[in-house]
Amino acid sequence: MAHSAVGVIFSNIHDDNLPELSRHRTMASVPYGGRYRLIDFTLSNIVNSGITTVGIVTKNNYQSLIDHLGSGKDWDLARKDGGIILLPPYSNETDAPYTTRLEALMGITGFLNRRNEDYVVITDCDGIARVNLQEILHFHEEKQADITMVYHEETEAAQSSYYITLQPDETGRIKGLKINPKLKKEKYNLYVNIMVMSREFLINTIQDAVTRGLSSFGRDILAKNVDTLRIFGYKFNGYCATISSLQNYYSHSMELLSREVRDELFGARDVYTKIRDSAPSKYAAGAVVKNALISDGCVIEGTVENSILFRGVKVEKGSVVKNSIIMQDTVIGANVELDCVITDKNVVIRDGRHLAGCEALPYFIGKGRML
Repeated sequence: MAHSAVGVIFSNIHDDNLPELSRHRTMASVPYGGRYRLIDFTLSNIVNSGITTVGIVTKNNYQSLIDHLGSGKDWDLARKDGGIILLPPYSNETDAPYTTRLEALMGITGFLNRRNEDYVVITDCDGIARVNLQEILHFHEEKQADITMVYHEETEAAQSSYYITLQPDETGRIKGLKINPKLKKEKYNLYVNIMVMSREFLINTIQDAVTRGLSSFGRDILAKNVDTLRIFGYKFNGYCATISSLQNYYSHSMELLSREVRDELFGARDVYTKIRDSAPSKYAAGAVVKNALISDGCVIEGTVENSILFRGVKVEKGSVVKNSIIMQDTVIGANVELDCVITDKNVVIRDGRHLAGCEALPYFIGKGRML
């Protein structure tokens, strides 16, 4: 039986990790994989798990997010009761936007009080994974947990400026929780910013934090109470990519060129996004395309290899695009060579330009620029 839950999504909380792409938008609306935004994976997990009310916590630069979400109909969330609810960054007590996750939760207590679902799923938009939230809710209830935190076993060093590692015992109960530790082990359990708790428990926790003047959810509530609260860890074993820098945005995007990764992300459950009625892509005589994701509306007259092209990209004759991510409506002139390049939307690269980065430091071109 499906559990009753409401979703809370933080759209801006990790903007500082990816300043190049979040300068004009929220982290939630960063383009990914040719046709998606990062929030699409989070929203699709929520919808596919039977959750029909989602509060999206905003802060700044959220016009593109509003444009992308619209009424929520593309996710079956255009509803009279529930659906997508944008939550402003202010509370009733202050005119200043939140600065921490706990302050943001304090600001949405009115929204939480008006709901009648049993549980709250709190999630961010920096993760790419296909997660069954009903399984996590069942685990939470079975363990009689106060808080359930989803983690993934990692081997690469965390690149985020703020991350949490977990040490669960054999039952799954968290016995150790560290914030930004120095990572010496080859493997560690990284919290992937998905959390479950009862709605009543969350409201009581927020009210207690207000009376005590607390400011940090991670340090003041999780880390200081790991011995007293029943905090459990749910291990997620599937494909999981955390976007915490431009370098791993690039590397994780390139992983989509692998059939195994695509099958796991898009195979069993749909990933929903805003529908655009674009014309099919056009491949001119002499065009060469190898191992690439090409979205609708592109015109390819040159060569594209090991690359991801978003909607409406044009590659003119004689140009070679390799190992690159080219976002929507970018125009690449004739006889251009690109290697390890990321362009934001509406970029124009004039004839004859040669631009290259590397996997560890891709060459980035900002939105609307002409080179």
